[in-house]
Amino acid sequence: MKIGIIGAGSIGATLAKLFARAGHHIAISNSRGPETLADLVGQLGSNVRATTVEDAAAFGEVVVEAIPFGRYKTLPVEPLAGKIVISAANYYPDRDGDIDLAGLAQTQLVANHLPQTRVVKAFNTIWFKHLADQGDISKPIEERRVIFLAGDDSEAKKLVSSLIEEIGFGAVDTGNLAGSQIQEPGAKIYNADITVRQAREALA
Repeated sequence: MKIGIIGAGSIGATLAKLFARAGHHIAISNSRGPETLADLVGQLGSNVRATTVEDAAAFGEVVVEAIPFGRYKTLPVEPLAGKIVISAANYYPDRDGDIDLAGLAQTQLVANHLPQTRVVKAFNTIWFKHLADQGDISKPIEERRVIFLAGDDSEAKKLVSSLIEEIGFGAVDTGNLAGSQIQEPGAKIYNADITVRQAREALA
């Protein structure tokens, strides 16, 4: 599969490595330009190339956005139309400034900005070092470290769940985007180092 990644920080770079290792082709980008990613791409292997943000968005059948939440309006609308967009961003007021959520879940703002995409919130509740180290495809799904996801499109969530499983984790669906506050910073399951089985018990 072709996967675009917008944001080459800790989560974006880690996902690029994991998805490439699983056999996918990756276009990774940041706001500073592909030339600034030469060293990173050199470490990630032949399945990964550096591009502009717009090219990463156009390249991917699935696109991960892992940029600071306060910059979500910089995500390119037209190249992402029709795509599944995985939003890994979290809103931290100290970093992002005051943003009026208007009572919405954080990722609903991303979805409103990208109305022609199918947005799935995922990979936002795990520390990047755990993401890098804790995946284990040898374990049964129920015993794997959990990755929570939420979204309004069941087929999109099914595909994202399969990507999660391919890199050695297990997916647990928390519901739709409107209810995805359960995955936001400060919530009980945010950064919880638990298995799929424990996650289902915690949500029951």
